Amino acid sequence: MPVDESSDQERLGAPVGRRVVLGLLAAGAAGVLGGASLQKGLAAVLGPIGNRDPTGLVGLFPLGNTFRFYSVTSSVPKRDASDYRLDITGLVDAPRSHTLGDLQAMPQQELVRDFQCVTGWRVPEVRWRGVRLADLLDDAGVDSAAKAVRLTSFDGAYSESLTLEQARRADVLVALEMLDGPVTHDHGGPVRLYVAPMYGYKSCKWLSGIELTKDVVPGYWEHRGYSIDGWVGQSNGRNDDPTS
Repeated sequence: MPVDESSDQERLGAPVGRRVVLGLLAAGAAGVLGGASLQKGLAAVLGPIGNRDPTGLVGLFPLGNTFRFYSVTSSVPKRDASDYRLDITGLVDAPRSHTLGDLQAMPQQELVRDFQCVTGWRVPEVRWRGVRLADLLDDAGVDSAAKAVRLTSFDGAYSESLTLEQARRADVLVALEMLDGPVTHDHGGPVRLYVAPMYGYKSCKWLSGIELTKDVVPGYWEHRGYSIDGWVGQSNGRNDDPTS
């Protein structure tokens, strides 16, 4: 799908909507296994995030990072400390509904790890800070029948899943901070998931729900051809070294 080169927002990194992304999927192939053309097509339209130009005339100033971003919906509502909730439901002993303040008051874990997108771009040594997903699961009490975790976004469309073993890894965070500051709305804030060893589509943005389930429930991109296990360099038809 062609991009209108006259649009500064498209060139410089405004969120790319669901229609554009799905158009690329249809044009390239049914999912990631369609090959390099799909990867290059997605990378071409996903612009870098930077500081927004306060004049509104240019769009974005570079921040020194090359994060790219998009939404699978036409817009995503903004939430903050006044109305944000993270619900933990499903096969748990005690369902929870955490405010942003609740999460900020919990013990925090810090990681400095790369963020790798399946389309090929990578941001090295990003500082992340938040609550370990395992700690939230332990707080709610996981039923013995639970084998997986389903994650949902308050964009109303996106979802992801991890096995319970994956979710309990020490490098899986419910992130409140990244790049030495709060997770911004464009980055999926105020709360997003960060799954360090997996491609970025597993790191659900605008996180609002954690549901314990009996089985892994394929997420938004898995229904469109992506691998359920999104290990960097070992899935989605890739066999590469993301650090090269």
